[in-house]
Amino acid sequence: MNLFDLSGKTALVTGASRGLGKQFSLALARAGADLVITARDVNDLAETAAEVEALGRKVHMVSLEVRDHESIKKAIETAWSAAGKIDILVNNAGCNVRKPAADVTWEDWNTVLDTNLRGVFFVAQEVGRQMVERGYGRIINIGSVTCVSGYAGLGPYGASRGGTKQLTMSLADDWGPHGVTVNCLAPGWFKTRQNAVMYEDVEWVSSLCERIPLRRPGASGDLDGPVVFLASDASGYITGQTLLVDGGISVGSVKAVPGSRA
Repeated sequence: MNLFDLSGKTALVTGASRGLGKQFSLALARAGADLVITARDVNDLAETAAEVEALGRKVHMVSLEVRDHESIKKAIETAWSAAGKIDILVNNAGCNVRKPAADVTWEDWNTVLDTNLRGVFFVAQEVGRQMVERGYGRIINIGSVTCVSGYAGLGPYGASRGGTKQLTMSLADDWGPHGVTVNCLAPGWFKTRQNAVMYEDVEWVSSLCERIPLRRPGASGDLDGPVVFLASDASGYITGQTLLVDGGISVGSVKAVPGSRA
């Protein structure tokens, strides 16, 4: 359907060297978008760039450290200069520190919040200013199921993702009158390089799947449709919302009746 066609659009994806950022980049390219992809080290972007180009799309690689305000400003200026415009922002760059709450250090907290919340805001600010001037834009902040559910060992991460959800609503109200939509795409439990070691624990994976109504963690491709939807004209009247793509785990699935969900 033409509503989902991104031909003629340019999307900027942060943290695009691997994992979900790479998947988002390829999904948008398959839908027709040209790409600006970022990472702290542009050399890490070569594989993603090659795959985007193989799909027949243009791609620009830009260095960006989201914890450095000057780097943000320089990267967005470079992106606009190289691509001519940014129609879509996928605010994906993030990190995590898994520790019991009593063991979280001051530095742990700052690392996670500076990356996942402060960085998200100031990247959106730099891109959003120019989207407002053009009267069009799609901003997709990448959150997590932790923005609506609490998990032991993920205190700073959950706080940062909850903040992303709230920030999304505020930016949507700020920029909606100027033709810019701002939404949050919140994945559930997906295997990435950051958490791969957890998926080596068969017992843990089994316990996780018991809590997911669809009975499996997220798989490659499960986020392709949602990110294209939020980037496209199909979502033109949707803003300030959080789209959970989590297999249903956020419904609070438990064995409420003995023998149920066996």
